[in-house]
Amino acid sequence: MADFILALDQGTTSSRSILFDRTGRPVRTSSRELRQIYPRPGWVEHDPEEIWQSQLATMRQVMEDIDPSNVAAVGITNQRETTILWDRHTGKPLHNAIVWQCRRTAARCEELRAKGYEALVREHTGLVLDAYFSGTKLCWLLDNVPGARERAAAGELAFGTVDSWLLWNLTGGAVHATDYSNASRTMLFNISTLQWDQEMISLLDVPSSVLPKARPTVYRFGELHPGFLGAPLPVSALVGDQQAALAGHQAKEGEAKNTYGTGSFLLLHTGNRLVLSQHGLLTTVAWGREKSTEYALEGSTFITGAAVQWLRDGLGIIANAGESAALAQSVPDTGGVYFVPALAGLGAPYWDMEARGLICGISRASTKAHLVRATLEAIAYLTRDVLDVMSQEAGLNLSVLKVDGGASANNFLMQFQADILGIPVRRSAVLEVTALGAAYLASQEVGFWREGSLSLSTGAEFRPTMEPERRELLYQGWKRAVARARG
Repeated sequence: MADFILALDQGTTSSRSILFDRTGRPVRTSSRELRQIYPRPGWVEHDPEEIWQSQLATMRQVMEDIDPSNVAAVGITNQRETTILWDRHTGKPLHNAIVWQCRRTAARCEELRAKGYEALVREHTGLVLDAYFSGTKLCWLLDNVPGARERAAAGELAFGTVDSWLLWNLTGGAVHATDYSNASRTMLFNISTLQWDQEMISLLDVPSSVLPKARPTVYRFGELHPGFLGAPLPVSALVGDQQAALAGHQAKEGEAKNTYGTGSFLLLHTGNRLVLSQHGLLTTVAWGREKSTEYALEGSTFITGAAVQWLRDGLGIIANAGESAALAQSVPDTGGVYFVPALAGLGAPYWDMEARGLICGISRASTKAHLVRATLEAIAYLTRDVLDVMSQEAGLNLSVLKVDGGASANNFLMQFQADILGIPVRRSAVLEVTALGAAYLASQEVGFWREGSLSLSTGAEFRPTMEPERRELLYQGWKRAVARARG
């Protein structure tokens, strides 16, 4: 009986591999940073070969001196929406990957919105019409790489998000596939039928021949080429990183998680119910199994941890992010200061790309401690903005918020988050929640851990202590500040 399961976690800033034992403990971890490429303002790219080689290197490192027969399966989780186009015969990419953050296709999205396609996109894909998603990125590659559209029509090219690119390389070019969770982020996939959507394919003029096969998340996708580790290990799960974190938290229907990173990603598990948002949230596949598919509502905020980075790098008022909690706690409140960190527009539930950052309520008594505290509080307010809409649209009253990500280590922020939501905030003791989710889903295909058998310990729980009247007074002040930021 195998003792381990392997998770490959390919993210925006690094490639990681983590080996988990039967208790769910990460016993080996390897990570390599990923270079960020900025060809123009608002454009973000990665080198696909660097993605692959860095992921391969970390996988080999964690497997050093481990007998491959002692590993039950491989699960892959990945940065979503990032778009890659490659040659089916040579396996070589035609262009750098266009990263999910890239805004180069914003004008194309506006054209489609002006023509009245917003409702079609939402109804079929669960998404908003935005450059965030893969569909218009793929169109850009087809239209701007010389000869790409003609070669795609001839069946010579393959498109994929990062999961597909890794799977293709890991199987030696034998498998071109994705899973429902990643497919649901492309703006080309029908989340009701779980098939590539012919109306969206036609609207965006994408040749069907470039698309990967869409499979359930928990599925025997193929086997690693034995040349990599010496044995053909099964790949038994592909899953987008935010859905993987939801699985890693063992979130059941009606439970939500928030991952605090550069931005924040909040997902509410809605079970088998597909809830289409009318207020700027996304409807996404959480994960699929052979006989069932589960969904989530998602709201992403663009600037959360990045706002703290701006205090450090842009204003120079803190030396590192770790200082922020102590500074925030050095004052009893913000002194009336609010900071709306719309440094790249506002994400869910506003989706206002024209909004700009705003600091208001400053007086002669304001200090850098007040601004730092206002920045951390803004992260919690943005989370409430999303969670309030989620609860309303799903018809659910949340009893707890599960959290992970770098900023979740900030105890001041987590306590204020609990206070402004009025519910407990529970931080996982497992730092590798996303990778654990990929491993957990992969385990279900091979029987390493059965569903519900993995017991996770809580790292810390923060319970609300703020009076309801004070909570609502502060939050209404935040809403007024947001209205001013939106002009």
